[in-house]
Amino acid sequence: MDISHRLLLLLDVTEQGSFTNVADKKNVDRSVISKQISRLEDELGVRLLNRTTRSLSLTAAGNEMVNQAKQLRDLLNNTHRLAQNYHSEPRGILRITSSTMFGRQYVQEAISAFQKQYPEVSCELRLEDKVVDIVQEGFDIGFRIGKPKNSSLVSRKIARSRLLIVASPAFIQQHGTIETIEKLEALPATVYSAPGLHIDKFTYLDDKGREQHFQLNAAYKVNDVEMVVKSALAGNTLAVVTAQMIENEVLDGKLIPIMTHLNIEDFGSFYAVYPHRDAPIKTKLFIDALKSIVGEDIPVWERNIPNFEHLYGRKSS
Repeated sequence: MDISHRLLLLLDVTEQGSFTNVADKKNVDRSVISKQISRLEDELGVRLLNRTTRSLSLTAAGNEMVNQAKQLRDLLNNTHRLAQNYHSEPRGILRITSSTMFGRQYVQEAISAFQKQYPEVSCELRLEDKVVDIVQEGFDIGFRIGKPKNSSLVSRKIARSRLLIVASPAFIQQHGTIETIEKLEALPATVYSAPGLHIDKFTYLDDKGREQHFQLNAAYKVNDVEMVVKSALAGNTLAVVTAQMIENEVLDGKLIPIMTHLNIEDFGSFYAVYPHRDAPIKTKLFIDALKSIVGEDIPVWERNIPNFEHLYGRKSS
C-alpha cells in the first residue's frame, strides 16, 4: 500500500468514524487499518489522529491531509470516469443502490439484461430503504422514490409514482362504503414508518382545485412497504399505497381501490441520481436499460390496476 492509498484510508476512517467501521467495510482486521494509519504518520512525520479508547479526532495536520485526500479521491474518480467514456464498450464495475422493493422488482431484471448485452461490466447492488450517500460510499447510481432533493447530484426521472387507497372486500363489508374524508380518517390504517420518516399524511385537491390534506388513523406502523400491502390484504386495515406496490391483488379482487373520486397528488416519481452530468457511458446505458423495462410514459406496474388512468383525479394517461 503506497501513500496515496493510505491517504484514502485516512479519509475512510474520518468518514466512517472508527477503525472498526472501516475494517468491517473492507473485511479486514482492525489492526490492519490502525497499522496503515501509523505508517502514514511515520511517512509524513506528523501525528494525524488523536486516539483515545473511545474516540478519534483529527489533529490540525490530519485535517489538512483529509482535505488533500478528498481532492485525490475526486481526481481518481474523475480520471476513471473520463477514461470510461473512451471505451468502445462499457466495462468495469457498476455500483448501484436502490430501495428494496423497486430493486427486487425492476433493478435486478435490468442488471440481468444489461450484463447479457455488456459482459465486460460487473455489477454490485445494495438494497436498502434509507437514503445512501452515493458519493461518500462510492456508488455510480442510486434509485429513489419521491421528489428529488436539492443537491449536487444529477437526477433523471424514471417513472411517475401514483397513489391509490386500497382495502380488502372483508374490510369494506365490515365498515361499509367509504366515500368521505371523515370516514377515511376515522378507520384503522396501516402506514409506513421508519426512523425519520412517517408517511400518514397525503395531499389532494378539492372540488375547487385547492390543496387539502387527509391523515390516516395509524393502527399499524411498519418499516417495510411490502408489509403495508400484506396488512391491507389481511382485512384489518386500509392503506395508501403506490401503484408500484401492487402486483395482482387488485386484478384478483383481493384489494379494492376506494375513494377513487379523490384527486390525490402523485408520490413524486422514481428517479435515478448520479454524481456527474457527464456520467460514464455504463451509467447512462444502465438507466436506459431500466427505463426500457419500466416503460417510457405509463409505467408497467399501472397495468395491474384496471382503469387506473381514469381514477383519482386522472381523466387520461
